[in-house]
Amino acid sequence: MLSIMDLCTPLSHEVLMLRAGDRVTLSGTVYTARDEAHLRMMEDGIPFDPHGAVIYHCGPVIQGQKVIAAGPTTSARLNSLSGFLLEKGVRALVGKGGMGRQVADQLKGRGVYLAFTGGCAALAASRMTLKGVFFEDLGMAEAVWVIELDRLPLVVGIDAAGNDIFEGVHRNAQAEFKKRFSQKKEAPA
Repeated sequence: MLSIMDLCTPLSHEVLMLRAGDRVTLSGTVYTARDEAHLRMMEDGIPFDPHGAVIYHCGPVIQGQKVIAAGPTTSARLNSLSGFLLEKGVRALVGKGGMGRQVADQLKGRGVYLAFTGGCAALAASRMTLKGVFFEDLGMAEAVWVIELDRLPLVVGIDAAGNDIFEGVHRNAQAEFKKRFSQKKEAPA
């Protein structure tokens, strides 16, 4: 039976022991951030303590003081914008679809990328309590929302050694495609 590690923010060095493919739950404070929030933090500074922090690539739907939906944003959009956060002590990035080799290299010895399944915005919201907001002037989807998580289920997509489950899936899919394509070429007409 596979064990699931329960993580709680702020994250410590414990995440450096996780391996790509491990299942975890995450509790504690996370900060949502998409493109505009990353750019604002680069210009104006990070409005929260980044040491051990978790960034959730998400533009949640907020109604009143409640998170209605909070599905992950495609993380690859943020490949070129994530390095400064990791340098400042952020320990985990959460999103969907993986990130590039550049981010996998930046995570080495620092932190992990945690994957959440797209299309599960209601499930995510059911595990969240809204605690605050930074950069609200950027609008609902781009603001940095402060959210308390209660055991959100995630998978380690990229570990602190640079192992990447998405890269492995891509490699296997390419090999299978080449194999099937070459078999069709060789089959008599």
